[in-house]
Amino acid sequence: MKSSKYLLAAGALLALVASPAFGYEAGTWVLRAGVGVVAPKSDNLNLGTLDLGGGLQLTSASLDVDDGTSLTLSGTYMFTQNWAFDILASWPFEHDIDVSATIDDGVNAPVSGSVPIGSTEHLPPTFSIQYHFLPDATFQPYVGAGVNWTTFMSEKVTSDAADAGIVGLSLDDSFGAALQFGGDWVFGNNWLVNFDVRWINIETDAEVTLDDGINAPVTGEIGTVEIDPWVYSINIGYRF
Repeated sequence: MKSSKYLLAAGALLALVASPAFGYEAGTWVLRAGVGVVAPKSDNLNLGTLDLGGGLQLTSASLDVDDGTSLTLSGTYMFTQNWAFDILASWPFEHDIDVSATIDDGVNAPVSGSVPIGSTEHLPPTFSIQYHFLPDATFQPYVGAGVNWTTFMSEKVTSDAADAGIVGLSLDDSFGAALQFGGDWVFGNNWLVNFDVRWINIETDAEVTLDDGINAPVTGEIGTVEIDPWVYSINIGYRF
């Protein structure tokens, strides 16, 4: 008896998922708005060993970019029942930037830690081609691939970093590939809940300006910051 109930429940669920909705057709627009999290990978730039003078060294030093959360907006245009063009936009994401390292003075036991040195904001417009597997179902999964352009702005250094002689930070724009998968859960005639996951190749060349208070400030490149984040978002959408 219980097995029959489970089978009926499973059948009802499958019928709900596969039941016809007002399907995506050529010419359909889908607009989505929600909240997204950009989660960069760890160890975004390996700085190696830094000699601070006086026998003091930073070993295993790395530059780390923290997570950022912001409002997201996307628009999808269906040019066939299955294929679509998608644009991702957002309010600027803000990220703290830390330096993680082990401090070794050659006398005491080494101490490891992380120190914030600055922050940045960025905009990640992304253009993708999507394939929608079940355009007539209530739950409509899709995958996508495309390109991303990330522009950085409002780079700042902390007061502690400025006191240590790091007075400026600059990050170049980034162009890279983007992958995507997600799904729309359609309810009513036009409204939907959307879950979206993306991986974006973001790499930026970083420059810092150093000022020892005696000589003229010096600006130089410290390397390529490999951010390469996962981007997770949940959205409410409307199609027309």
